[in-house]
Amino acid sequence: MRPTHRTLAATAAGLVLLPVALVGCGIGGGGEKESATGPARAPAEEATARSRERVQAYLDAMAAKDVAAGRSQLCALLHDGFDLGATGPNGDFADHFKVPEATITDIRPGPLGQQVSVSVSVAVGKRTVTRPLVFTVTRDGSDWCIAGEAPGAGSTASPRPNDAVVPSPAS
Repeated sequence: MRPTHRTLAATAAGLVLLPVALVGCGIGGGGEKESATGPARAPAEEATARSRERVQAYLDAMAAKDVAAGRSQLCALLHDGFDLGATGPNGDFADHFKVPEATITDIRPGPLGQQVSVSVSVAVGKRTVTRPLVFTVTRDGSDWCIAGEAPGAGSTASPRPNDAVVPSPAS
């Protein structure tokens, strides 16, 4: 009888410990990521959310004239060009430009990544002009970054002289 009693005891102990071992190996039960942060986002939803975050952070940096924060939102390939032009006379971070308002108006998938449309108001002195822009946001490894900025729909690549934001002697 002793061998049978020991076999039953070992089997019972194994059955008690089996669920603990399986959960510890990640089999069965909810993972820590799921329980802590809820279910994982769908890829399209994540792309939209990450694109919005990156562009909003860039717009906030532009309004605050925080060049380092703006640069950190860009893909590495854009850093050299950004460094050369960001604070130049027509750069996004030029000292004479003020950004009283910048709003994300649309996000949609595009051929090179998420296309984030924005409306940016730029003021020089007392004159304010609102221009549409489109940022392309893409995945770079495991992170997201802004891969491009272009004039938006209804905008021209170079504004007409009447619409250009140029400081006047009076401002």
